[in-house]
Amino acid sequence: MSGWPAATAPGAWMRAVVFREFGPPEVLGEELIAVPVPAPGEVLVQVAAVSVGRFLDLTARAGRHPYRGFTFPHVLGAEHAGVVAALGADVTGLINGDRVACFPVITDASCEFCHAGYDELCSSLRLVGTHQPGAYAQYVAVPARNLRRVPDQVSPVQATGLALSGAVAMNQLLRAGFRPGQWVLVQGAASGLGSLTAGLVRHLGGQVIGTSRSAAKRARLAAELGVTAALDAAGPGFAATVRELTAGRGADIVVDNLGDPRVWAASLASLAPGGTLVSSGAFLGQQVQVDLSRLYLNGQRIVGVRTGNQASVSALWAEVERGFRPVLDTTFPLAKAADAHRYLEDEQNVGRVVLIVPPPVHQSGKDEPCVSADC
Repeated sequence: MSGWPAATAPGAWMRAVVFREFGPPEVLGEELIAVPVPAPGEVLVQVAAVSVGRFLDLTARAGRHPYRGFTFPHVLGAEHAGVVAALGADVTGLINGDRVACFPVITDASCEFCHAGYDELCSSLRLVGTHQPGAYAQYVAVPARNLRRVPDQVSPVQATGLALSGAVAMNQLLRAGFRPGQWVLVQGAASGLGSLTAGLVRHLGGQVIGTSRSAAKRARLAAELGVTAALDAAGPGFAATVRELTAGRGADIVVDNLGDPRVWAASLASLAPGGTLVSSGAFLGQQVQVDLSRLYLNGQRIVGVRTGNQASVSALWAEVERGFRPVLDTTFPLAKAADAHRYLEDEQNVGRVVLIVPPPVHQSGKDEPCVSADC
């Protein structure tokens, strides 16, 4: 499929979008920086596309990310896809030119949680773009075990929209015990992760109720995601409407990635007996109320899902082979990363926003990439 670049042997320098202080989108700027050298067990990926994440990118850039582990200058970008450009020592199973997507959650693979299939709880967990330089760049070095070959029929933009969010969405459904035919309420369904979760539920045979505060986005949810209903979680009679749609039961699974107290209350009120509420984020608030009597009388569960893991990555890419694709909103060139951040901050998107990274162009006689507008 078009969009995949040919692998280019790395020089000493590459183009990257860097920021040197916290602030608005304008702190992002394109620079020439050194190409990373892959360590043993790592692969140098020539980046073709990288997703713009609200929490991992926008929140970090603004200085509000609670778990950041970087120093300035820093390169953002977790969820990315590209082609193998070089192999570190001890890497097998990959060759230069392979099309790959990176699951950017790095663990030691040896702790008790990793062995139990809960590697997202590993104490040594690190994120590409958060705890080490990310993929707003022409090259990034990542562990080989975090790469998945991408099927021929999947574009780099699609692969980017699947690499992390797809694994998170799959983990949400696996932890909740999803079964085909169930009703799933996805709060904030227009977001990159929310839209992917809603799409995955439909792909797996579930019924989806999606929410958004925006009337325009609710219309797009129905038209572009094919949700059964698109509602406003803060609207009057929301829980009653959910129960009416679900023959009086309520949603078997509610996915809430927001943490907004009002939305949380609506989530719990909409949950069916025996249902599961999945929490995968709290960037709109961290303190919410829980009616414990309602919880135990109805046999309900609240499950925290921090991110994806290797098991959910494998399950996700198996569904990609069966035709699952992400919901994509728009793309920006890497040099317009600040515009992409503003677009997300203005909450214009339904689905994933992706940066397209230009391939390196080495100039004759110079060991640095071309930085003209023509590259």
